Amino acid sequence: MQRQGNLKMSQPNVDFMMNMTKDFLDGKIDIVTYALDFPHELKKRYSRIKREDDDYCYLIYEVLFLDGVAKYEDLTDEDFTKLIRKQYKYILKIASEGFY
Repeated sequence: MQRQGNLKMSQPNVDFMMNMTKDFLDGKIDIVTYALDFPHELKKRYSRIKREDDDYCYLIYEVLFLDGVAKYEDLTDEDFTKLIRKQYKYILKIASEGFY
């Protein structure tokens, strides 16, 4: 979440994208729906995500989308899921350690 001193700001769009990914990894969203909806939702929400937290925006776009979801057609379902899990955990690790 965006930092303002020790307070956390509301990040509904960041949360939406991360929760969508978690729902996919938890089996609540099928692979085709996720692979199609993630880019659509990211495009629709990108400017709001950037305003909410520029660091998260970078990670969601670069790590989760470009280095993950965008490779959907090049990977088996199993490899795609493994990649998304790896990228998702990486983002959570960075966020938990702090961006600065």
